[in-house]
Amino acid sequence: MLKQKRQLFEFLFMAVDLFVVSCAWLIAYWLRFQTDLISVDKGVPPFANYLSMLLFIWLIWAFVFRRMGLYRPMRGVRAMREVWALINANAFATIIFIAITYLFREKSVPFSRLVFLYFGGLATFFTILQRSVVRSFLREIRRRGYNLRYMLIVGAGKVAGDIVSRIRLHQELGIQVIGCLSKDGQDRRGPRGIPVIGKYADLPQLLRTRDIDQVIVALPLEDNLLLPEIMSSVGDSLVDVRIVPDIYQFVSIGGSVEEFEGLPVISVQSSPLDGPNLVLKRLLDILLASVALLFLSPVMLLIALCVKLTSRGPVLYAQERVSLDGTRFSIYKFRTMFLDAEAAGPGWTSPGDARVTPLGRFLRHYSLDELPQLFNVLRGDMSIVGPRPERPVFIQEFRQHIPRYMLRHKVPAGMTGWAQVNGWRGDTSIDKRIEYDLYYIENWSIFLDLKIMLLTLVRGLRDRNAY
Repeated sequence: MLKQKRQLFEFLFMAVDLFVVSCAWLIAYWLRFQTDLISVDKGVPPFANYLSMLLFIWLIWAFVFRRMGLYRPMRGVRAMREVWALINANAFATIIFIAITYLFREKSVPFSRLVFLYFGGLATFFTILQRSVVRSFLREIRRRGYNLRYMLIVGAGKVAGDIVSRIRLHQELGIQVIGCLSKDGQDRRGPRGIPVIGKYADLPQLLRTRDIDQVIVALPLEDNLLLPEIMSSVGDSLVDVRIVPDIYQFVSIGGSVEEFEGLPVISVQSSPLDGPNLVLKRLLDILLASVALLFLSPVMLLIALCVKLTSRGPVLYAQERVSLDGTRFSIYKFRTMFLDAEAAGPGWTSPGDARVTPLGRFLRHYSLDELPQLFNVLRGDMSIVGPRPERPVFIQEFRQHIPRYMLRHKVPAGMTGWAQVNGWRGDTSIDKRIEYDLYYIENWSIFLDLKIMLLTLVRGLRDRNAY
């Protein structure tokens, strides 16, 4: 029954996709030859020539969309993930279509390049729009109790409770938990109030007698030895089976499931910044730091002159800090203290600190002393956005009493960060700063970086906690 439902939905989705793509092709022809957007110099080609290409469009789009997984069940899949998949699929299909058209076309029947341009954009827009409408419709009818999927959870521990909580938060998924199984089946109530309808050994019978679409195996850690027996009891049942391992206590940041030569590997602690993400962030840093230095160089020269004229000593001050993977580097700042300010040892500045020069207090207050760090960004020591780098002497102290402190070094240190734009900068709670830094790492995206940069500009560089 479940397989038949899937095939029906796949057929309906494909039919609607091909319909809107066909409309996009016809509208592209109309925009090019029946409107005055761009003048037609070589005459209007017969509509039949373009109409005959619909068969190729149907074959290409059906093949590409299926191969790229756009007809798999997408309950619980984020909308942006589907949108990105549709953009890639339409672009790939359009390229194939253009190649086939130009490979097999007749010289007497040329096709307009503008039609292909219009078509690619319209096909992408229409498929995203119709998928959004269909998904919204399906979510609504699921909220009303239709098109439901029935789930059985094997396990009655914390993991099972977490699964139930998340399903209840997303009623639009149309998943109804009928109950869970425990090791002995004696408890009447499981986690989050779901009923315990049997023990692990009852699974084969329940699959035969109950209407179950999905089985989630969420065994407590102490029951993992029973996993082979449970999986064997599923047999050749056609239900979907998923395993949620009880490893929450080991997950810190970057938890994900990867594949290595066909073997699933669970990552419990890794950096989100690797591969293309790290390259993209680095390119953005180089671009923005270069532009900022170009426009701010007169300001920096003026500050350097003022520092030189108002106090004895060098203009720039270098201090050892820690960045990505614990690597150490020298961070540059405009000098804001008198010479030998730390002769008695490193320490935090305090209100009215006599070590800070009058000009230095102004520079610190508006974060102007940190402008030379743009050179650190160009060198690759740090990034524009990331956790603020700390001195090694303080790191040894913080890691002793702040859990997960060192995880902030999973990404490059930054000139500004999520903690700073939320008010946790300067002499504020270290624990709160770490909390915001870890949130940034766990939720990193290039869009979050851009948001932090924008908030830095909107809220200003003024630091009320700088002394």
